[in-house]
Amino acid sequence: MDPVLNNLDLYWSGFQRSLGICLIGMVGSLILGTIIAAFRVSPVPPLRVFGTAYVTLIRNCPLTVFLFFFAFGFPEIGINRSYYFFGVTALVIYTSAFVCEALRSGINSVDAGQAEASRAIGLTFTQSLGQVILPQAFRSSIPPVGSVIIAMFKNSAVVGAFGVGGDLWSNGQNLISAQGLAAVPVFTGVALGYLAITLPAGFLLALVERKVAIVR
Repeated sequence: MDPVLNNLDLYWSGFQRSLGICLIGMVGSLILGTIIAAFRVSPVPPLRVFGTAYVTLIRNCPLTVFLFFFAFGFPEIGINRSYYFFGVTALVIYTSAFVCEALRSGINSVDAGQAEASRAIGLTFTQSLGQVILPQAFRSSIPPVGSVIIAMFKNSAVVGAFGVGGDLWSNGQNLISAQGLAAVPVFTGVALGYLAITLPAGFLLALVERKVAIVR
């Protein structure tokens, strides 16, 4: 493990960069996924059509193809931003489709009487969804949403392969290509770095799930 121990500073900077990508991806996909889930159950037909098309298109597209389109397709039509921006944006949009479906399953698990009672007391659809339905849906959706977020953390390594730079994956590749270090110990260090992100995240999600189960 000398390649890892001798380059701890590089691994640490890569870990911070990857953690930042994961945190932005998590917050962004949760917000966007919630909005799209609201579209999916909206009484307004155009919103439902948009939400359905959004989820169907993105969920059936491989992540690598999606990232390739963002990183190399947009510059071809004159939209130029950094690879970091394109990579993180693609990760947020891609993950939001899966978050949406996890939340929609939670919304569908809420008793229909809840929505009927909300309408009976004069709440609009938006008020009913935000104040009554979604709070209950989030509780039942914690396990599937948590699985989606953990998968997104791992998918962030694929984002690094598209030229983001400075993340764990990119730094590992640089150690191999630029310094000629052995691949196995280098990528073992990369894997340990990602485990340092996903394992605590899984532990926290399990705590939240147990807390919600107690409240219920």
